[in-house]
Formats: sequence, C-alpha cells, structure tokens
Amino acid sequence: MKIWVRFAVFHSCHPFITLQLRRRNAGILPSLEDLLFYAVAEGQETIPAHKFLTALKATGLCTGDPRLKECMDTLKETLKNTSDGVTLDRHLFKKCVQSNIVLLTQAFRKKFVIPDFQSFSSHIDELYESAKNLTEGQVADYIPQLAKFSSDLWGVSLCTVDGQRHSVGDTKEPFCLQSCVKPLKYAVAVHDHGTEHVHSFIGKEPSGLRFNKLFLDEDDKPHNPMVNAGAIVCSSLIKVKSVTLSFTLLNVTWFHCGYGIQFQSERESGDRNFAIGYYMKEKKCFPDGTDMTSVLDFYFQLCAIEVTCESASVMAATLANGGICPITGERVLSPEAVRNTLSLMHSCGMYDFSGQFAFHVGLPAKSGVAGGILLVVPNVMGIVCWSPPLDKLGNSVRGIQFCTDLVEHFNFHNYDNLRHFAKKHDPRREGGDQRVKSVINLLFAAYTGDVSALRRFALSSIDMEQRDYDSRTALHVAAAEGHTEVVRFLLEACKVNPEPRDRWGSTPIDEAVQFGHNDVCVLLMCVCVCVCVCVRATYCCVNVSTMVYLQC
Repeated sequence: MKIWVRFAVFHSCHPFITLQLRRRNAGILPSLEDLLFYAVAEGQETIPAHKFLTALKATGLCTGDPRLKECMDTLKETLKNTSDGVTLDRHLFKKCVQSNIVLLTQAFRKKFVIPDFQSFSSHIDELYESAKNLTEGQVADYIPQLAKFSSDLWGVSLCTVDGQRHSVGDTKEPFCLQSCVKPLKYAVAVHDHGTEHVHSFIGKEPSGLRFNKLFLDEDDKPHNPMVNAGAIVCSSLIKVKSVTLSFTLLNVTWFHCGYGIQFQSERESGDRNFAIGYYMKEKKCFPDGTDMTSVLDFYFQLCAIEVTCESASVMAATLANGGICPITGERVLSPEAVRNTLSLMHSCGMYDFSGQFAFHVGLPAKSGVAGGILLVVPNVMGIVCWSPPLDKLGNSVRGIQFCTDLVEHFNFHNYDNLRHFAKKHDPRREGGDQRVKSVINLLFAAYTGDVSALRRFALSSIDMEQRDYDSRTALHVAAAEGHTEVVRFLLEACKVNPEPRDRWGSTPIDEAVQFGHNDVCVLLMCVCVCVCVCVRATYCCVNVSTMVYLQC
C-alpha cells in the first residue's frame, strides 16, 4: 500500500531537514571543510581553538609549517575578532581552513607517509630515552670551540617527506655541521655541474683509511666526497651563492659563521687539512686556476655552519624526498644529485664505521665530529641526532645507538622485506580505522552509535553506503537501533541514499517503524518526502509535536 507523507508538517518542526532537502535537491555535496569540521568537532557546534591545534599536532603538522601560513594567520586574526576569542563555529572554521584544505584533509585522513604519527612519535621518544642513558664517549677537543659543548646535550628531530615533524631533547641548540655538510656540498656540486664532471676530480670508493689521511687513489684523486680530501676538492666546484640558495629553498634557519669564532677555531687547528690541500695541489687534483687557500677558507666556513636538529632534519628530509623540500615544495637538488649523494652516504658516510653501519642500520647517513648524525630513510623521512660525546671512530655514541635501535624496532633497513617480517613494525602501513575499511567496522559503529568513528570513516573517504552480505547498510542498522544522531549524520553530512533495500526488501524507515523509533522515523520520512514506499500497515501515528498524517 502506498503512503504519502505530508511535507508541510515537517517544515516548521525540523528546519535543519528543510535545509538538508534543499541542499540535496540542489545537488550540493558536503564540502571538505564541512567533513573536517565534523571530524574535529565530534558532535559539538563549535570547536575550541586549542582542540583544533592539538588535533593538528597529532597528525605531525606544525603550526609554523610554511604551507599552513594562511590558515594560521587567518585563525589568529579570526580569534582576535571573535567575542570569546577561543572557539570556532562551522562558518569561522571554514574561513580559517579553506586556503589549506587539501593539506589539512590529507593530514586528518591520515594519508601521510606515517599515518599514525602520534604512536610513531611515542616510539621515537622511547628510543631517545634509551640512548640518553649512555655515558660513554669523549667530546672532540682537537678543535677548541667544539670542546666547550656539554656531554649531556642530546637531541633528535625528524621530518617526513610529507612535512610531519617531531623533536625531542636539545633540538633548538645550535651546533656546527662539520662533516655533516659534506653530503650537501657534493649534492650541490652534482646539481650544478653533473655527475661526470664532479667525478672527473673525485672518486666513488670507500678509502678504508681515516677520514683525514694524506692519501689519494691510484688515479691521484680523493677516494670519495665524504672524506676531507674529497670534500676540499668538492668545495672548489661550488660557489657561496649555490649553498646560500639551497638553504633558502630549504627554509632552514642557519648561521654562516664566516670569520667568526668557530671559523677561526677551524682554521687555526686545520694544519692537517692544509697539508692535504697542498698535497692535492701538487698532484693537480683541483680544477685549473683554483686558489687553494681560498678553497680551504671556504671549506672551513662550510664546516662551521651552525644549525639545530630541527632545521637540519629538513635537509635530511629533502634528501629522503628526492631533492624537493617537504615543507616548501621547492626543488632544491636534482634527482641525480640526491641518488648519488645517498649512495655515497651509504658506503662512505660514517668514517671507518661505514661498513658496520651499512650492515646493521642499512641506511644512508653522515656523521660529524660535533656529534651530529644525519640519517635518511629514503622516501620516508630524514632524522638528525646530536650528542657531542664521540666513540673512538668519531661518531656520536648516543646517535649510533639511536639509529641501531630505530631499525631494530622499525623495518627501515634497506634490505628489510616490507611484506614478510615477523617482529618489526612498519609505521608506513595504515593502522586501525584507516586501514580496516570493511563493512563490519562501519556497521558496528552504526550499531553502537559511535558517531566519532563514523566521522573518521567519512573523512577517510570510506564508502558510507557499503553493504554486508544481507545488503544492509549502516543506515539500516542505525535506524533499527534508534541511534538518531547516527542517522542524522549519515543523512546530513554523508548524503547517503535514504531508501536502500536489504535482501528482504526492507528500508531504514521500515526498521524504524518496526522497532518504534519515532524520532528516526521523522528524520527518514522527511528526507523521503514525496517518495512512495510500501508498508503493511494502513495507518501510522508518529508521536511528534504535530501529528503526521499518512494518507493511504
């Protein structure tokens, strides 16, 4: 029997449904801004600003991310002009996020390389604390300025290829790059001149000797760019403006000490490097017309560049990201330069420990005598560790321990199998609600009335109309259980079909009528206005403020 719903009764009782019908008839789908609001607000009409910022931090994005500058500026200005100054309704929220909605949606949908960044950060903190307990090693003192650093300093910062960032410890304390600058120098040289030209002056093989030995290969060239001899020649192939441009594109805060204290300390204690320079000058290792003493001054200045763990992690992440800076989107280095650099870091980057490091950690890295280790997980992230106490080979004791523990816990080793591993974790895999997109989880959320879970599903682009083996949808289940807010969310935010039929021909309205959920009936029948449905009864009375008549 056909039933016609008189729409006029609902017009005054449920204005939000009237708006919903107009939007549906106009073919307007929920915007990304609306879905993001639903996900963060969790059923509330407004969002406290601190709640939004906390949720943003949990994704790995920082409020200082240059990609979010428009959003943060608008948020600051909006809160300044609102009456309470701390909350956002849907209109104000949309105004703040619309300029960066694509990035924010990716973040909250957990579509970044590390989906569960909060859990991953907690593991990083645990590894940091474990290495912090180490007391071995000596602070380098052959450069007087380095000897002034405390042995207690210890920091770790990471930046993923999507710009997710996390820091723990002394990550804002400036320190000298020292040999950690060698990969950047080499990459800039290849970027500017090409591989063939650079390696007409410098070899590609591990030397098997100390990094500061006066020794060349059989072709009278430095063995590789990661030892002092190769780095000095590399300095003759690049210009100050190339290095400056690289740091500018990286949006990295750095300090070029020039002729300051650190540079003077480097120069005054650089007898070995002067000896290497003169030896290579004799062997004609430099390009024609090179002023060797000027090159050595430039080399010392580059070693004296100061960074923090936080800023240097962006450098490492750029190498992990194929030469594109994750937080600016700018191409800093060519893919060719990055590939070559990572290859040489893997084989030559950790002084005489390079073979051991490649075996146990299996990742490109470069250490410096200031205590820094620049570690690259290709296509995932860059990490910078800093702790001044060094082992007998010149590598940070805590940094080596952290890197070793990292690949024991996560399957980041270059030769870890990503499909068949027993004990290691893969943080790149989607976890929880984002990975398990089966209809079981969706219907269970509808059954329990878990609107928060449904918001997360919707924001993650899950099909909210998917069916189980009986062709039942989440709307069927929510209607049968009388979860009004779930039904409201599915209809208003997700725009699901209000009349799906299961394998017995039942619709959500049938479920609501059968189990006596009057409020759900109202919601569903308003959306289904002017649609004919078959029911067995000839009359139905819905207990609302105004009687709804169903004409048979």
